[in-house]
Amino acid sequence: MAIAYFYFHAELNNFLPRHHKQVRISHFFEDKASIKDMIESLGVPHPEVDFINVNGEYVNFSYIVSDGDTINVYPISARSVIIPSVSVLPKPLSIIRFVLDIHLGKLATSLRLLGFDTLYRNDYEDEKLAQISYSQARILLTRDKGLLMRSLVKHGYYVRNTNPQQQIIEVLQRFDLFKLVLPFQRCLRCNGLLEPVDKQSIIDQLPENVRCLRRQATQIEQFQRCQDCERIYWKGSHYERLQQFIDGVLNSQKGE
Repeated sequence: MAIAYFYFHAELNNFLPRHHKQVRISHFFEDKASIKDMIESLGVPHPEVDFINVNGEYVNFSYIVSDGDTINVYPISARSVIIPSVSVLPKPLSIIRFVLDIHLGKLATSLRLLGFDTLYRNDYEDEKLAQISYSQARILLTRDKGLLMRSLVKHGYYVRNTNPQQQIIEVLQRFDLFKLVLPFQRCLRCNGLLEPVDKQSIIDQLPENVRCLRRQATQIEQFQRCQDCERIYWKGSHYERLQQFIDGVLNSQKGE
C-alpha cells in the first residue's frame, strides 16, 4: 500500500475533521488517483484550493499522486506570502454573476440590492445548481461543501459566516467587489433589471397612501419597475433602512 503526506494550510483546515487540522496527514492508498480526487476525499472542495506543491514543485489537479509524495495544499489567502508558478483556480470571470443554494436566501437579496446578477430559488436541486454554475459561468455560493465538490463546479465558494450581514461583507471581500457595487439596479424578488417608469403610467398599481404621500413637502415622483416581474419600487420609508444597510456594508471596507 502506498502513502502520501498532506498538509493543508490556513482556512482549508476548516473543512477537515479535528484530528486532521494543522497536522501532517498520512494518507494511504492503493489505486492511482489524481491529486484533485485525493484532496476532496480528505474533505476539501476543489474550488477552495488555489495552488498545490508536491515535493517542492507546483502541480495542477491532473497530477497523479505517487508513493511517498509530500503535498502542501494552499487557499487563495496564501498568496499574501507565496507567489506560485502554477494555480489550479480557473481564470477569473469577466462578468461577475452568482447562483446561490437554498441556505443563502438573505445573502441573495443583499447581492441583488447591491446590483449583482444573482440567481436564487429555494427549490433548486444540487445537480441543477451545479449545471447553472457551469453553463452560465456563475459563481456558486453555498454552505454545502459536498455541492462544491461536484465536477461541474469551476467557480465556487463556501460561505463561512452564518450571519447574513457578515455574509455579504465576506463575499465582497473574497471576490474584491466593493468597487462594483451599484445599488438599486435589480429587483429584490426576481433579479430582473429595474427601469425608470412614469408615475402616471403605474398610478393604478400604487397603494393609496403612496399615490398622494408627501415627504418633506414633496410628492414621491420617482419610480422604478422591474423589467421581468413588473414590481414597482419607490423611495418610501423602507429606502432609508436599505440605504443604511448599504452604507454599513461599504463602510466595512474602511474598517468603520
